[in-house]
Amino acid sequence: MKAVLFARVSSREQEETGYSLPSQEKLLKGYAERKGFKIAKIFSISESASGKSQREIFNEMMEYVKKNNIKIIICEKVDRLTRNFKDAVMIDEWLEKDEERQVHLVKDALLLHKNSRSQEKLNWGIRILFAKNYIDNLSEEVKKGQKEKIAQGWLPTKPPLGYKTIGEKGHKIHIVDKEKALLVKKMFELYATGNYSLKKLAQVMYEEGLRTRGGNKLVKSRLHELLTDPFYYGKIRWNNEIYDGKQEPLIDKELFDKVQEILKGKTTPKYNKHFYLFKGLIRCAECGGRITWEKQKGIIYGHCNHYRNCSQKIWVKEPEVEKQVSEVFDDLQIKNTRIVEWIRKALKESHQDEIEYHTTALKELNQRYEQIQKRLDNLYDDKVDERISKEFYESKFKQYSEEKETILRAIQKHSQASNKYFELGINIYELSQKAKEIYQKATQEEKRQLMSLVFNNLLLDEGKLSFNYTKPFEILSEAIKITNGSKVLNLAKSPAKIFEPQFLSKKRAKKPEFAPLLRRQDSNLQPTG
Repeated sequence: MKAVLFARVSSREQEETGYSLPSQEKLLKGYAERKGFKIAKIFSISESASGKSQREIFNEMMEYVKKNNIKIIICEKVDRLTRNFKDAVMIDEWLEKDEERQVHLVKDALLLHKNSRSQEKLNWGIRILFAKNYIDNLSEEVKKGQKEKIAQGWLPTKPPLGYKTIGEKGHKIHIVDKEKALLVKKMFELYATGNYSLKKLAQVMYEEGLRTRGGNKLVKSRLHELLTDPFYYGKIRWNNEIYDGKQEPLIDKELFDKVQEILKGKTTPKYNKHFYLFKGLIRCAECGGRITWEKQKGIIYGHCNHYRNCSQKIWVKEPEVEKQVSEVFDDLQIKNTRIVEWIRKALKESHQDEIEYHTTALKELNQRYEQIQKRLDNLYDDKVDERISKEFYESKFKQYSEEKETILRAIQKHSQASNKYFELGINIYELSQKAKEIYQKATQEEKRQLMSLVFNNLLLDEGKLSFNYTKPFEILSEAIKITNGSKVLNLAKSPAKIFEPQFLSKKRAKKPEFAPLLRRQDSNLQPTG
């Protein structure tokens, strides 16, 4: 008579203390041989299998014995065969339909069939209850351990790509995986540009060298999962709750939030095998619709699709638009080197006002932080003294913790912003002076980023390009128009040792005219809407 064997190990401890799958299979094979059963198939569940996988294997076994008319199931013990009432009912129903069907539980010395005595059925039922209790207790202990791990600031499971686990059991922590961390950071930065669909990003990151732990390409669903994981900016998401983590962040909260906006936005980039340079960047000057780009006989053209009433007819070639963009960049360059040095000086002087602003803001934030910390301390004392309920404590603790976190982020931002503010002004200025050269040497993606940084919008009117600068470049452009004017250029040719245009001098204004170049609202280097 044919039989199937069923073996299961539920934990690594069991596997290491004599309950391994090979040892179980050896026991069951020996039993089948003694009883004269021919083994048709062996079904095994390892400790690494998920609950879903375990369920699937059990169901697969039941389908197999029904389809192949197998009469005998052999298992080590009740708690190896079934862990819940649903599985037990399936076994009972299978036995009831054929008197020849049997379940042999070797170590329990239990043989079940349709006509089993009531005492044997009672024994079966009691052991199922004990098995279920064991699983429930195991689950409870696992959850308790996970909760404690999270309270310590560590994720109780494997970390996402970009991190690796070190330490012994019970003391494992997650550190940055230097081999993959830079690629993961680049993944966020590329998607934040708004120029990539998930499908396109998956392909680009695969070409860059980012792989799963198994060495495979990241699929769209996994990529989306990684891009929405707060673990990368220092948090832990567990059961839809967010906790503080002790791992080193790979990105900041601002970059993470920007990625989430794009993922949730109605204009999320869609995959297209043709990645056109100006796709999505230029609108029709007449109707406001986006210019469509397509390739005809090897040449890329841009044109209005006339979704609204529009009289535009010209199809413009991509190189002609590029030439116009390059000419605009050329206009941002200051012609006289003496004026260049004066602008550098103006940028440095304008930095002093910003230092004062950040210093004042930091003082107020630190005072607010001390207030929140005091409230948290008092809240804890009230909880210990049982003056407040557990529910009230948890509600207020969550509120104060969120406020504290917001203040900490603001303190960090202001602490770093002073130097970034000055660097930003210098960087915008330096970029404007080399924009044409940078554009000509840039990759297609870098060109798109440069245009997004410089232009607030780009419009086409019968092939002619018009535009508005983003705020920093608008201010810079106005200054350059003045300094490139004949009046200032003549002054610059003066033999005076110190050149400073009179209409921009400190005698006429308390602050340098170029101070607006470094306004705080534009310090994130992003185009203003």
